[in-house]
Amino acid sequence: MIKQLFNKLFLSVMALLIVFSTASYAVEKHYCGDVLVDVTVFIEAENCDTKPITILQKETCCSQEKTCCKSEIELIKGQEELYVSSFEDFNFEFQQMQAVLAVSHIQGLESLPKQNSLHKHYSPPKLVANIYLLDQVFII
Repeated sequence: MIKQLFNKLFLSVMALLIVFSTASYAVEKHYCGDVLVDVTVFIEAENCDTKPITILQKETCCSQEKTCCKSEIELIKGQEELYVSSFEDFNFEFQQMQAVLAVSHIQGLESLPKQNSLHKHYSPPKLVANIYLLDQVFII
């Protein structure tokens, strides 16, 4: 049960890793002068017009002029395509070794022919006394 739980957890983590490594993200930063006003990941950052400016930011940000407000967009690009290797991509020696291992494994799983047991109806004698213990003979 623990093994199944660990297996499901591992597979879920691997699936999430693939999803997050192939997705792209945009981080948008909005500055008024040198002061960072807003940082967003999935939605658009608010401009100087829509966001109320505090007293500290009024000194550094000229709200009447639009030249001091700037936005930076930082793109975090994910992996574009996944590479799936095929059997033909490997060299000949590796292909040959894999073919030999596959054939030997398949042949090893085949059932052996049933053998006749000569001692099928033989029952061992009943043990009355342990002879080694009676004779005090021990293998050291």
